Amino acid sequence: MDQLSRALSQYSISTGVFYSGRLCGLSSFDKPEEQAGHLHLLRRGTMTVQGAGREKQIFTEPTLIFYPRPAEHSIKSGLIGMAEIVCAEVYYGCGPDNPLANSLPSLICLPLSQSRRIKDTAEWLFEEAFGKEKARQLMMDRISELLTIQMLRHVLASGQVNGGLLAGMTHPKLSKALDELHREPARNWSLQEMAEVATMSRARFALQFRVTIGQTPGDYLAALRVDLAKKYLRQEKPVGWVANEVGYENASGLARVFRSRTGRSPKEWQKVALKEIE
Repeated sequence: MDQLSRALSQYSISTGVFYSGRLCGLSSFDKPEEQAGHLHLLRRGTMTVQGAGREKQIFTEPTLIFYPRPAEHSIKSGLIGMAEIVCAEVYYGCGPDNPLANSLPSLICLPLSQSRRIKDTAEWLFEEAFGKEKARQLMMDRISELLTIQMLRHVLASGQVNGGLLAGMTHPKLSKALDELHREPARNWSLQEMAEVATMSRARFALQFRVTIGQTPGDYLAALRVDLAKKYLRQEKPVGWVANEVGYENASGLARVFRSRTGRSPKEWQKVALKEIE
């Protein structure tokens, strides 16, 4: 499994289309408790997008607009040529504050004409969204998930990353260490072992990791373990099992790190997370 596939699997990215059709008037996305990013696809017409603290942007050609993390914004159809759109929420199994989402710019705008494959997938999504075939919702959800993965590929290839995990994936040496950390997050890693995997000196590795990823290797590994714990807790796994799975000898070991990073114990966090799912 390659690095991006492993990260997508560990952070459990998924999508759900919640609107398709003509955009009438103004639609706002401003709930502070939102736990999802947003994907908007303009099929035809004119659409204005405005985020908090940003100048409005007007789109007149088929475009993918992606907010990787929860963000206050609004979309509005133009006066001439009512916009036809598809909108989806993007979920992460460990929550929206994770290395994958945080590696991306706060807003990505990609004209479909810039990528043949993304354009073809978007047209497939439009065909489902504006058609009447059976299993339409399921197909839209799956296609929008595929579209999101293709968009991440494009971002990596074009270097549109905001540091963090995705920047590390493109580094010729750090990528080796990151791959092993994600492959074996429960392993009792030392800084020396990480550096050896990256074929770097310990001091050089520690410095380059902090500059590129934005965290020390130890902090990154602890955050990875907590994110994986969140994923398993959402799946209603017992705290003791989760602790062992992510690299702690017992539940109390996980609880100390988990509380320091989330402000809650694993059980408290699990209770809140499961209520959100209901």
